Amino acid sequence: MWIIIAGVLVLAAGLLIAAFNIGGHHEAAGAAHGAAAAHGGAAEHHGSPIWLKRLIMSLWHSNVFFLGVSVVGTVFLAIQSVAYAGWSVLLRRIMEALGAFVLPGGILLFLIFGLGLINHDIFHWTMPGIMDPKSANFDEIIYGKSGFLNIPFYLIRTAVYVGIWAFFTHKLRQLSLEEDLNGGTEYFHRHINISALFLVLFAVTSSMSAWDWIMSVDVHWFSTMFGWYVFASWWVSGIAAITLCTILLKQAGYLRWVQASHLHDLGKFMFGFSIFWTYVWFSQFMLIWYANLPEESIYFNQRLGGFGGQYTWLFFFNLVINFVFPFLVLMTRDAKRQMIMMKIVSIAILVGHWSDFYLMLMPSTMQENNGYLIEIGVALVFLGAFLILMTKRLSQAPLVPVNHPFLDESLHHTT
Repeated sequence: MWIIIAGVLVLAAGLLIAAFNIGGHHEAAGAAHGAAAAHGGAAEHHGSPIWLKRLIMSLWHSNVFFLGVSVVGTVFLAIQSVAYAGWSVLLRRIMEALGAFVLPGGILLFLIFGLGLINHDIFHWTMPGIMDPKSANFDEIIYGKSGFLNIPFYLIRTAVYVGIWAFFTHKLRQLSLEEDLNGGTEYFHRHINISALFLVLFAVTSSMSAWDWIMSVDVHWFSTMFGWYVFASWWVSGIAAITLCTILLKQAGYLRWVQASHLHDLGKFMFGFSIFWTYVWFSQFMLIWYANLPEESIYFNQRLGGFGGQYTWLFFFNLVINFVFPFLVLMTRDAKRQMIMMKIVSIAILVGHWSDFYLMLMPSTMQENNGYLIEIGVALVFLGAFLILMTKRLSQAPLVPVNHPFLDESLHHTT
C-alpha cells in the first residue's frame, strides 16, 4: 500500500510539472512535426495534451510490462512441469502467485486501449481515414496492413491472448491445489499434459502479442526478431521477480527449506538469459544497422541521437544494466549463492527491463516530449497493485506443495 501511495505522490508531481510546461511541449511537438515531414515521415497527430498522452502511454507501458512478468510465472511453472524438474518444487507457489496479475492486467489492456483510442494517443493506425484512400489522412503503408491492423481484429486477438493465458494460469493453479488436498500422481500427470499444451500456445501468442501491443506502435517499422526480443525481456524479468520474491520470503522467515542451491539455479537462469536477451538485442541491432535501409534503421536512429539525443543515454544504460551488470556480478558461483547479490541483481534486472519497454514505446509516441516522473509514478502504482494481488494469492495456500511427488528431491537439492 505504501508503494501505491508513493506512486500516486510521484505521479501527481509529474502531472503538475508536465501541465505547467504544456505550452513549451506543444511548441516542441510542432517542431518535431515539421522535422518529420521534412524527412518524409508520416505526419504525427497532436492527440491529447502532452501530460495526458504521457499518462496514457505510461499506463500502457507499465501494464504491458507487468502483464508479461505475470504470465512468465505460469510459463516457468509449465516448463518445470514438462521438464520433470524436481529442484523447483519449493518455488512453485511463487510461480503460481506471479500469475495473479494476468487477468486484471488483461482487462486493463482493453480499458487503456479504449482511453488511448479517444485521441489516438497510442496507435497511429487507429486514426480516422488513415486506411481510406479518399481521406487526407491516408497512409499507403498502413493501408497495406489493414487486414491485420484493424480495431475489431486487434481486440479479438488481444482477447484470445489474455483468455489463453488466464485460463491456463487458473487451471495449473487449480490442479496444484487439488494435488495438495487429495495427493496421488493423477494431478501431477495432468499438470504436465496441460503445461505442454500451454507452452505450445504461448509460443505463438507471446510473439503475436508483442507485435500487437508494442511493435504496432511503430506502425511503419517491423522486425522479424521482435517477438523473440520482447519475450526475452519478459522472460528474464519474470525469473528475476521469482528470485526476488523467494529471497524476500526466506528473509521474512518463510521458505526456510530453500537453500543456496535453489538460489544458485535461479542465478544461472538470470545469468544465462541476460546473455540470451543481449544476443537477441545485438542480432536485431546489427542486422538492421548493417543493412542501413531507411525504413528499418529509423527505429534505432530515433533512439541513438534522434529527438536531440534524449534517448541516447537510456539506449546505452539499457545495455549496461541488462547485460554488463548481471554478467559481471553473477559470473562466479559464490555470487549466485548469496542472497544480497541475488537481490541486487534481481532488482537491477527488473528496473532495467522496465526501462527497456520504455525505450520500445516512448520514442515513437512521445518523441522528445518524454519524461520520467509520470512514468515512475505509474510504475509504482502498478508495482503496488501487482504485489497486493501476488501476496494475496500466496496467502491462500500453503507455501509448500506438500503432496508433490518431487518434493523430497527439492528439499534435498544440492548443486
